[in-house]
Amino acid sequence: MATLLSKQEKVQLEQWIGDGAKSFELMYSIKRDGCNPATFHQLCNNKGPTVTVLYNKNGSVFGGYTSVSWKSCGKYQTDHNAFLFRLRYNGQTKLTKFPLMDGSNSIYDAVGYGPCFGSGYDLLTFSAIANKSGDCFALNGDMLISTFDTRGVQTHEINNGHMNIMELEVFKVSELVESWRSTLEWNHELLETLKDEVQNFVPLKELNISQTKILLVGPVGAGKSSFFNTISSIFRGHVTSQACSGSAEHSLTTKYRMYQVRSAASSKPLPFRLCDTMGLEESQGLDASEISYIIDGNVPDGYQFNPSVPFSQETPGYINNPSVKEDMIHCVAYVLDGSTIDILQEKTLERLKAMQTKINQIGVPQVVLLTKVDKVCRSVEEDLSIVFKSGLISDLVDKVSQVMGLPRGHVLPLKNYERELELDINVNILALLALRQILRCSQDFMFNFLDNPDTNIVISLNRDKKELDVRDQYYYRFIFCFVLVIAVAAAVISNLTDYYSFCFLGGI
Repeated sequence: MATLLSKQEKVQLEQWIGDGAKSFELMYSIKRDGCNPATFHQLCNNKGPTVTVLYNKNGSVFGGYTSVSWKSCGKYQTDHNAFLFRLRYNGQTKLTKFPLMDGSNSIYDAVGYGPCFGSGYDLLTFSAIANKSGDCFALNGDMLISTFDTRGVQTHEINNGHMNIMELEVFKVSELVESWRSTLEWNHELLETLKDEVQNFVPLKELNISQTKILLVGPVGAGKSSFFNTISSIFRGHVTSQACSGSAEHSLTTKYRMYQVRSAASSKPLPFRLCDTMGLEESQGLDASEISYIIDGNVPDGYQFNPSVPFSQETPGYINNPSVKEDMIHCVAYVLDGSTIDILQEKTLERLKAMQTKINQIGVPQVVLLTKVDKVCRSVEEDLSIVFKSGLISDLVDKVSQVMGLPRGHVLPLKNYERELELDINVNILALLALRQILRCSQDFMFNFLDNPDTNIVISLNRDKKELDVRDQYYYRFIFCFVLVIAVAAAVISNLTDYYSFCFLGGI
């Protein structure tokens, strides 16, 4: 859920609180959770420092900060760091901090009360259940400042003399940890740098490869098609939906598609293609036996997947002699929903690991696109730019790295365009960071063609094995038919022998 508190206002609160950058995690919202003291304490007790922010119908924004935990202890708590504040008045920015004059009665913490500051009470938010009427909550609280220094500001210049509130939010305030993955500062300059790197990427001049081919594999609904749409949106300059995407019981992708990405300025394709596949399910979707055909370039663009008949050399459209360097897949990206990793079906994971075994044998590099990270961490949902500072996302990357047996640097957090109608700089930067890493991995694979001749041998052997498998099939069919013919002939001869014997004996 997006918060009404702006990024600039969070920065101001950071400065008032002191001791460096902070993260603000939304724990309680009366619009989302209802206005109920019991609900407030259930969601906010024992969480450490918090900021309470009220938004009234006049466009005024005000609230209070405490560095001690709410506990429902039924008494006043001492907090020398507590303060009240005003951020907006009648829709206009009015940044004012009201410091504590006496710290003994900083907050009143009781089960029947919402957030309550001072002994007056200086700011009592509510002490009863309040239902929404129209677009407002008529709170039974009050503002009678005596414990905090108003610095000459009258109460009605803070809350407009009433407690008719559009929204009340309580944030957990935490120290913002150092980034667990280093990047440059997220801004328009970084965005343009990443776009230039991707657009001007050269697969490998020595091999004369025109485009890198990236294979997207993963469960139904993980975001494979949405990843292509996100990348396409970035370069076309608006949110696109060229590839069919969404949520459904079974995969919306039924064909193998090798999508081109084009920029708004030119119809010329960019130097990579995103190859979309049918989503994996427990008993349906791309089969492990088909993966080597796709990687080797045997499967044509637009091939209609058939769950009951896996792709083989006898499938119509089979590409007999694909170019090892030009047609094959250069990097595989497993697309996994970060918000459902813990409930990923065991059989689906088994199918994914079976594919990985075949891909490892071929030697193609692999990464994980970890989608929907905004649904994993509320702070990241509010501000995607802190994704590499989120402990929850870091732990998730560790877990996926272990499950898939890949380095942490190959697990790439991602948020695709889903509900947005306009481009977002943070979504773009995160997607391009992932794509750049994929392109770099694919280039490493290409260098193997120059540095290690055995790479070509392994791929050739893989193809030879498939050819031998088919030859074996023809051989066994021939033997079966031959034996069948012999058996039929023997039966015919036996019947003829019996017939002539009968005729001969009958003649005698």
